[in-house]
Amino acid sequence: MSNKLHQTVAEKIINEVHQLLSDSIHTSLAVFNPDGQYPSVSRVSMAIANNSNPVILTSALSPHTKALKENANCSLLIGNIADGDPMAQSRITLFCRAFAVEDNDREKTRADFLERNPKAINYIDLPDFAFWNLRVERATYIAGFGRAYHISGQQLFG
Repeated sequence: MSNKLHQTVAEKIINEVHQLLSDSIHTSLAVFNPDGQYPSVSRVSMAIANNSNPVILTSALSPHTKALKENANCSLLIGNIADGDPMAQSRITLFCRAFAVEDNDREKTRADFLERNPKAINYIDLPDFAFWNLRVERATYIAGFGRAYHISGQQLFG
């Protein structure tokens, strides 16, 4: 992706993004609403282990799970708001494809997820909850005013 308003992605930027992602345990998940009229956004728990693609945990009772089953394209908005102007703070949008975690990978995923999100122990084993691996296709990283980057999924996660 080339855009004169976006800057060259250096290793320093990739490291900033990895730090932002590794510090985050929740995200805003955007999906295509099955009615086709509006996008839908929800907050979900997430984990990223060893600079890998994100994993989210969702309930089958939630509309966003139904939406992912119909259309695997989704995006995540990740960023922590601190004091000061929120528009001057870093955030990243990840454009992804969601894949349900297979049963044979569930225990490893569960352990990694709980390591990052220990409070998920309260609901992680409920029968309606399932994990989704999100393959990041591309990202837009805003590092503050005047610092915007287009990054490929390959650049972020190899």
